[in-house]
Amino acid sequence: MTETDRRPRPGRVTLTDVAVVAGVSVGTASKALSGNGRMRPETRDRVLEAARRLDFQPNEQARALLAGRTWTVGLITTDGIGRFSTPVLLGAEDALGAGKISVLLCDTRGDAIRERHYVQTLLARRVDGIIVTGRRTDPRPPLRGLQDVPTVYALAPSEDSADMSVASDDEGGARLAVEHLIGSGRQRIAHVSGPAHHAAARLRAGLTQDLLARAGLELSGGQVYFGDWSEAWGRRAARSVLRAAPGTDAFFCGNDQIARGVTDTLREEGRHVPDDTAVVGYDNWDTMALASRPPLTTIDMNLGEIGRIAALRLLDAIDGTTAGGVRTVPCQLVIRDSA
Repeated sequence: MTETDRRPRPGRVTLTDVAVVAGVSVGTASKALSGNGRMRPETRDRVLEAARRLDFQPNEQARALLAGRTWTVGLITTDGIGRFSTPVLLGAEDALGAGKISVLLCDTRGDAIRERHYVQTLLARRVDGIIVTGRRTDPRPPLRGLQDVPTVYALAPSEDSADMSVASDDEGGARLAVEHLIGSGRQRIAHVSGPAHHAAARLRAGLTQDLLARAGLELSGGQVYFGDWSEAWGRRAARSVLRAAPGTDAFFCGNDQIARGVTDTLREEGRHVPDDTAVVGYDNWDTMALASRPPLTTIDMNLGEIGRIAALRLLDAIDGTTAGGVRTVPCQLVIRDSA
């Protein structure tokens, strides 16, 4: 073959062009560029030099051929509203974007049949890995039929301890809230939360009682007020607490929606927040926390960081480095005007 015969044809440089210029087969060129396969060092050097001379830039399909990857990751969520999954997704995309990996979002809406369908769809598209998230922190059953596709569970950990999971440090978050209230001199602290069958509500309630007991204090109102994750419940619960314990000087709330409802009732009852009664929320949902009167002091679960770490663990797994178990992400206390 003459040098003229080896010149690439006009247009985009392809893997075939590199192979022609290097005088090797397409398969050999592919192996040389991906670093796989056994060959003479001079052959590999010849292919790399040809790619450099031609300024070879593989397209996505070629990249997948070279690395045995599709450069796509599936994200399965049960959070149709997006309140929790969107920050997790954005954090994951920040980590994956550096490698130019695309994310395919699949919303199961909490439906098991829809979830199985999406798993099969992602497997058919040969995704390199899957991130699973949702709207709750309760452990969830692991996905089935994954065919060894690397998978990481974000926010809601897998029930299987061998799986890779990234979760919020709920215990640490509750500790930050309660210790902040105690440290600011509050002694009659009420706790209003969501449904008792939710793991987050139970864990935060238990820790709140433990911390108060260590400080020689008791729950104001004599009990944890379990209910809904809603403003309406916050308003009703606040009235119940004030009837049972008029001297209540602080509320630790299970989420920002509840906290906003509590502050509404306190204002209607003529109580100034935080001078008369302090309020701490949970989640740092700007829509609620900043619109509350006054803006809420709250706990930020660092959802974006959960997504970022989940993506990094997934990349490690895709590269062959796996380590099961749950990794927790610390929460942060965001101080505003309510406490």
